[in-house]
Amino acid sequence: MKLFFSFLLLLLCLASCAQDKEPILGETEFQREMNAEFKDATTSPLTKKDLKHFKGLEFFPVDSAYVVEANFKRTPDEKPFKMKTTTDRLPEYVKYGEVIFTLKGETYKLNIYQNQELITKEGFEDYLFLPFLDFTNGDTSYGGGRYVDARLPESDTIVIDFNKAYNPYCAYSDRYSCPLVPRVNYLKTKIEAGVKAFGEH
Repeated sequence: MKLFFSFLLLLLCLASCAQDKEPILGETEFQREMNAEFKDATTSPLTKKDLKHFKGLEFFPVDSAYVVEANFKRTPDEKPFKMKTTTDRLPEYVKYGEVIFTLKGETYKLNIYQNQELITKEGFEDYLFLPFLDFTNGDTSYGGGRYVDARLPESDTIVIDFNKAYNPYCAYSDRYSCPLVPRVNYLKTKIEAGVKAFGEH
């Protein structure tokens, strides 16, 4: 009988551990990495209240139409400027170039930026920042726009995957300071790819 109860206790412990170790949700590696970051209390931008009930971020369906090969045009004579944020913080950026691409038969242009402090850090020397606004903002996506990470291209083309578009941390908590998307980077179309708005929509 003692052996039976020990076995029962082991089964209950295994069941409890299995419940605690829920699988990381996501269709792609990018989605799984984001959900893992958000589930981990040490890296999550979520408030304690939201983290408690967090299962996974909501994403638009992955769509290859939103993976575009853009023409990359370097703009070498740009002067650094202070980019506005959601707080008084004014990080220094420079317009590094322009990306011109075709999406669903229409041609669009976005400015791509470089954070002057970030490029001094190891691993970010070739990092580029692509913030954008589109017609989904405030509806199915975050009202303040979204970001796409990029790296310096080795040629005059660059691949932009809008399926990897993500929200600034300000979409999850007001304790963060986030760059505001420059109005020049407003796409007059719906980018139904990447991370959706957080919460009830």
